[in-house]
Amino acid sequence: MSDLPFTLDQLRILKAIAVEGSFKRAADSLYVSQPAVSLQVQNLERQLDVPLFDRGGRRAQLTEAGHLLLSYGEKILSLCQETCRAIEDLQNLQGGTLIVGASQTTGTYLLPRMIGQFRQKYPDVAVQLHVHSTRRTAWSVANGQVDLAIIGGEIPGELAESLEIIPYAEDELALILPVFHPFAKLETIQKEDLYKLQFIALDSQSTIRKVIDQVLARCEIDTRRFKFEMELNSIEAIKNAVQSGLGAAFVSTSAIAKELQMGVLHCTPIEGVVVKRTLWLIFNPNRYRSKAAEAFSQEILPQFSTPEWNHDMLKSSQKKLVANTLDAATPTSSNDG
Repeated sequence: MSDLPFTLDQLRILKAIAVEGSFKRAADSLYVSQPAVSLQVQNLERQLDVPLFDRGGRRAQLTEAGHLLLSYGEKILSLCQETCRAIEDLQNLQGGTLIVGASQTTGTYLLPRMIGQFRQKYPDVAVQLHVHSTRRTAWSVANGQVDLAIIGGEIPGELAESLEIIPYAEDELALILPVFHPFAKLETIQKEDLYKLQFIALDSQSTIRKVIDQVLARCEIDTRRFKFEMELNSIEAIKNAVQSGLGAAFVSTSAIAKELQMGVLHCTPIEGVVVKRTLWLIFNPNRYRSKAAEAFSQEILPQFSTPEWNHDMLKSSQKKLVANTLDAATPTSSNDG
């Protein structure tokens, strides 16, 4: 170990500088002094005999060697965290951490309910919920930063072979209207009626907006013919705008349960059309699975999956989670003598 030209602390400092963009902000994030950070970087560059940062600009920019070291350093630090979590598991769910990922809609409306139930059963387990875009969430699962995730968008093609991707549930997209809109008095409307409405939607470049457009297209609804009144940056903002009478919108039914119960939004069926999308459960089968992740997958996931829909696949995913946990926790023997 003494022959290694870097320490774990130096790798943590390198990563912090790359993330924060400056030595000072990195020092603040690590709760150490800036001179201490600078000294560690100087020692690291001297030990490796290469410059790691281009100090000519205002922002700390990594050199080619710096990027290479950061790439390997992140893998090393990730494995260190995984090792610590595996050791914590020896306490048999009397501690440890569960890290769950989600895309925006599932992370806002579905996962908090699931985590709430899990915490009632296992109050000593620390639970983290990471809510990001589908793409970023998928990469976090692939890199081992997240145990498992439930997402609704399209998973990057380059991750298809490294992730286990299980269809988990059907999420219905509902047309919501102000309660005083004339269409709210009708039992159903026709598809052609949609083109008479003013719509409120997320930004056209957002992942959720693209998913909604794709799902509607499969139902032969052409969103290019929609009249968009405004674009907003959150589902909550869209619900408030519809409630205020500014237009109509398509949102996940999981996002409007409270508003429908209170009677402040109206959900209008479209005759002959049910707009649904698939939610996916993803995990990395080659990563260590904690006992917390195993318990979550066995005891919580089945409660929220679509009833009688792909249960065999869900059970199969649970078996894989358990098998990978056992494989990772069991030392292998060697017959090499």
